Amino acid sequence: MEHTHEHNHLGEHIHCDCGHCGHEHEHGHEHEEHESCQHENGDCHCHEEEEETPLKKILLSFLIFVAALLVEHLPMFAADSPLMSSLAKNFSFTNDFPRLIYGVLYLAAFLICGRDVVKGAIRSIHKGNVFGEQFLMTVASVGAIFVGEFAEAVAVMLFYNLGEFVQDYAVDRSRDSISALMDIRPDRATVLRDGKEIVVSPEEVQIGEVITVKPGERVPLDGIIIEGKSFADTSALTGESLPRQVSAEAKSEVLAGFVNQTGLLKIKVTKSYGESAVSRILNLTEKASEVKAKSEKFIARFARVYTPIVCIAALAVAVLPPLALNFFAPELFAKYGWSVWLYRALTFLVVSCPCALVISVPLAFFCGIGSASKSGVLIKGSNFVEVLSKAKIAVFDKTGTLTKGIFDVAEVNPSNGMTADELLAIATHAESYSNHPISKSLKKAHHCVLCDALKILEPEEISGFGIRAVVEGKRVCAGNAKFMENEKITGFENNKRKVAGTVVHVAVDGTYCGNIVISDQEKEDSKQTIGSLKKLGIKKTVMLTGDTEASASLVAENLGIDTVYAELLPEDKVQKVEELMNDSLLIRNHAPLIFVGDGINDSPVLARADAGIAMGALGSDAAIEAADVVIMDDKPSRLLDAIKISRRTMSAVWQNIYFSIGIKVAIMLLNAIGLGNMWLAVFGDVGVCILAVANSARVLKK
Repeated sequence: MEHTHEHNHLGEHIHCDCGHCGHEHEHGHEHEEHESCQHENGDCHCHEEEEETPLKKILLSFLIFVAALLVEHLPMFAADSPLMSSLAKNFSFTNDFPRLIYGVLYLAAFLICGRDVVKGAIRSIHKGNVFGEQFLMTVASVGAIFVGEFAEAVAVMLFYNLGEFVQDYAVDRSRDSISALMDIRPDRATVLRDGKEIVVSPEEVQIGEVITVKPGERVPLDGIIIEGKSFADTSALTGESLPRQVSAEAKSEVLAGFVNQTGLLKIKVTKSYGESAVSRILNLTEKASEVKAKSEKFIARFARVYTPIVCIAALAVAVLPPLALNFFAPELFAKYGWSVWLYRALTFLVVSCPCALVISVPLAFFCGIGSASKSGVLIKGSNFVEVLSKAKIAVFDKTGTLTKGIFDVAEVNPSNGMTADELLAIATHAESYSNHPISKSLKKAHHCVLCDALKILEPEEISGFGIRAVVEGKRVCAGNAKFMENEKITGFENNKRKVAGTVVHVAVDGTYCGNIVISDQEKEDSKQTIGSLKKLGIKKTVMLTGDTEASASLVAENLGIDTVYAELLPEDKVQKVEELMNDSLLIRNHAPLIFVGDGINDSPVLARADAGIAMGALGSDAAIEAADVVIMDDKPSRLLDAIKISRRTMSAVWQNIYFSIGIKVAIMLLNAIGLGNMWLAVFGDVGVCILAVANSARVLKK
């Protein structure tokens, strides 16, 4: 079984159902046990009280344990000490009175900290989980009592509880960065209905309705601003600290979870609550821990086999050596009898518990996912953390990924008797139904009051080629060179030329009428990202684009990209990625390939890559579904954070594996040959586990 601390809604700790610990966290998460609890303003405070209980129990048990140690070992409490002699004389106490005192204290400490562990072990046995961690702790502590080691029996239970508390605390802390996402999900929306403002649940708002968001309020649903202007805090979704200016004039799109900072906004809802950006992020985050990395799966399989083996080994330590000594060396058996070997077997059991591995390794992955989310990178599962850490080839889309995707018309080159204004107008009308960045740039360059009244029929967007439409009765084609060739446009063969930009060729009724050159701008951090990736050990950078060879080569040269493939259709990109995945560099290093795209036309290749990374794709359903990693803003440099965090996570994972196994094996061998004791065994279990958990928690720190 796999060790998982389940939390509903990413925050409330429910229980641990691993087959190794066997504990169900009696410090309580069963709400029905508190039917009589008092609620203030609808809030239940039982959970807060329960969270305090384990620590109070540990502290109380520790104080009693210390008192018992003092009574047992301080000279002033010895049977022949003046104090005890005086007490014996005045109160008729026997010489065994100190032993009785510390015996009662040890028993009290054991019951306080060990009762729930013993009960948990019994429940686990009833469920068929014989070799759980609680069972091992119970056998070791009860066995220590039978061989007269009362202090060590209490120590096993006390430090086991302390280890569990630290583990739970670390898990809860590691979830903070993700469970904080719950705070960005608004619980109400102010909607305009029949001229009145009505406060309703966001689930009740329909697409197309208008909501109002006041300064300081969180945007409850995705939409477009139709009235007002403001600054929006987008940090909860994108990790971007600088507020974003939004306005009705710019028809700004806002996402659920944004915080309106200054002005009153009226927003037309474009997506239902379940499809909003914040809901999708929360759903993805909840599913992230379900996807296990290879090393995490290895630990689960390892623990299932490991635990029964060490139990059998402990039994062998308890039985075989004394039997052999009894038959072959009676004089040694008299010195090293059953009790000695039973004690060694018990210490062997304590140190053998695999909790350090089954807790710390999944926790390290979870901390890595949490740390990435704070940096504006959503990783869908721990296996993709592993992929990012090993990547050697990084493949990029161009438009919207390395460039801004904000196109401006740079040149208008009419031909066949058409003027520049006419050419621009025809192309804009044909593209009027498209949301492609090229279409937006044409609309920005040309606009007249009559455009919306024009009769445009049969608009058809051919992915990877262009647009075909009937404008005022004329058949217009606008697209790339391949489109013109496929359409067999007359006069196009004499107008092929290479330019640094995207060329939109225009034809009317089968006759070539000219072209429009549209240029894109590189993102500010693209060049720095490519350079830093190479410093991080990425051996090869590749750009795949549907843009022209001339435009793509210019961008690749400016950014320092190693290889560029241009004029590709979406299916061509998949083919190129498959070719790259067979590259000797990847095969030789057993390394994965990552692809970074903007999620518009890149869904097939995002899904095909070992790790598909969607850039700024909160608004793209296709990218959310296809990508394995989502960068929550448009910054390529977030990829550097994702890789660094992934490598830091994997480093912690392997450190925990080597450290835990190494220390445990060493202590087990020492105890088996009599060079260790129960205190060393407790350190080998609880101490190593706490150190491994602390090492995992370091991943959260940048």
